[in-house]
Amino acid sequence: MTKATILLVDDEPAVISSLKRALRLKPYDIIAVQDGAAALRILASQTIDLIISDNRMPGMDGPTLLAEAQRGWPDTMRVLLTGQPDLGATIEAINNGRIYRYISKPWDERELCQAIDDALAYRQMKRDQQRLQQLTHERNTELQQTNATLEARVQERTAELARTAEQLTVAHARLHRSFVTATEVFSSVINQRLPANRQPNREVLALVTAFCRFKKAPPELTDDLSMAAALYNIGKLSWNDTLIAMPVEAMDREQRDHYERYPGLGESLLMALEPAGNAAVIIRHHQERWDGAGFPDGLSGPAIPLGSRILRLAVDYVEMQMGLVVRRPASSEDVQSGMQKLAGRIYDPALCERFIAMVQIMATQAEPHSYIVQEFSVLALEPGMVTGKDLHANSGTLLLKSGTVLTERLIEKLRDLQEIEASSYAVFVRRPDPEELS
Repeated sequence: MTKATILLVDDEPAVISSLKRALRLKPYDIIAVQDGAAALRILASQTIDLIISDNRMPGMDGPTLLAEAQRGWPDTMRVLLTGQPDLGATIEAINNGRIYRYISKPWDERELCQAIDDALAYRQMKRDQQRLQQLTHERNTELQQTNATLEARVQERTAELARTAEQLTVAHARLHRSFVTATEVFSSVINQRLPANRQPNREVLALVTAFCRFKKAPPELTDDLSMAAALYNIGKLSWNDTLIAMPVEAMDREQRDHYERYPGLGESLLMALEPAGNAAVIIRHHQERWDGAGFPDGLSGPAIPLGSRILRLAVDYVEMQMGLVVRRPASSEDVQSGMQKLAGRIYDPALCERFIAMVQIMATQAEPHSYIVQEFSVLALEPGMVTGKDLHANSGTLLLKSGTVLTERLIEKLRDLQEIEASSYAVFVRRPDPEELS
């Protein structure tokens, strides 16, 4: 496989040196320039797999450079590097440059390398998908040419086309799951702005995922809600440190007005990213109320998107316990009692009842260590099993996260993927601990 080529763009030689040092053990060809014009000349003269650009540079800034790169070389992955939060630059880079990642200085070297590896793996998957689409087109054309006279060949090519279409389905699913996982990583940018005991994203995401399983929600809604839960407060990135950690109850009128704009701002940041379009709508409406007194649009009842109603339940449940809504953190029992009283005013009453039931069930479940993890072949998997470790493809792409409940459909997809790649996957599954059962 040809080595990937990375283009570094920063007007500070010290930053270039630091980036090269971080990548010294990686199998990449590195090219470094100090301004946007030089970077565009490099892009025009040779194939670049990934461009990492500083945000603020003399002449052409980072968002402008990445927007030009997106228009001229859309297959090149784009990463924005910045030394301080800059909401305007972030919006411009997302909307015009369609960046893959946003990395803050100073960076963690391991996370930087992982982000670069993920970006290059994502680019390779896109190439594979394009190759499979081209193969489908070629096979279809050939099938049309021989259809009139070769009935046997038609049957053979039809079967081959079906296999190719299945490969496309698997490849698309892998791409989408990678995007979902990337949003969870990006949510850590927001967490870095919050005190350690007031970082709600991870708990909100866990609750939303659990509720989707509890409600048997379709995979599409589960994925959209996972992205929305990971990034629901991205619109708060522009806030100062005082406001971002302040309980809503303690805000004055001006601060409250600022607070009520964050769902709409979060939507605007994500709408340019096609896979996150549904998640952006969920984020916009997750502060609406069942009685129509919420914001930003005053929607009421079933007019509020289902995903937004679910996200509101999880956000309030977590944030009230963390003291992000009222000054004094509330206990889980007090929050449940308060939510039940507000069902029909703030919350969808039917969803609220099911959500509280799920939370109570979760509180009575066995401790996490009451199981062991055993290795199974794909052929030995059964519906209802729960994964005990993340499962990655041979390319490194995340296929299943730990804690995923296996269904017949997922098991069938794994078997098909194993056959397509001519490989053998080992799946780690949670099993009851014999000592706990004795």
